[in-house]
Amino acid sequence: MTGKLKKSWQEKLEDSKGLPKVEKITKKMSGRWGTKEGNTVVIPAPTEVDEIMKKVPKGKIITINRIREVLARKHNATIGCPITTGIFARIAAGAAGDAERAGEKDITPYWRTLKSGGDLNEKYPGGVQRQARRLQEEGLEIEPGKGKKPPKVKDFERYLVEL
Repeated sequence: MTGKLKKSWQEKLEDSKGLPKVEKITKKMSGRWGTKEGNTVVIPAPTEVDEIMKKVPKGKIITINRIREVLARKHNATIGCPITTGIFARIAAGAAGDAERAGEKDITPYWRTLKSGGDLNEKYPGGVQRQARRLQEEGLEIEPGKGKKPPKVKDFERYLVEL
């Protein structure tokens, strides 16, 4: 039996599937995302999310929501899609992790991209432990998680990059 080969993170990153595209927000979407029906949402290409993540300098951070704002501005849309932006940040992180393991030095600094509220992302290569260590190496302080809440960057708003 021949199985379909699984795509690498890099292949997923490069597969734009006809994206980006801007679409009208439907009634169902408007309720879920807290925006008006008829507004627009940009569904970015994975490489667009990766490019934004690459612009975050050492000692600074960005959140998925901030990436969505940058994408919305770029495409003259009301909002950036919260679902695909988060998925594509994960793909960019996976591709960077693979590249790093292969010995590449110039990788996307995925550890500087946080979830909302400054939370670290357990799905990034090495989990929250590696993300915390890398951020601490860049001078950011990490608050431990509480219960099911993951660790977060203390006073993360002070470190947000302006793009």
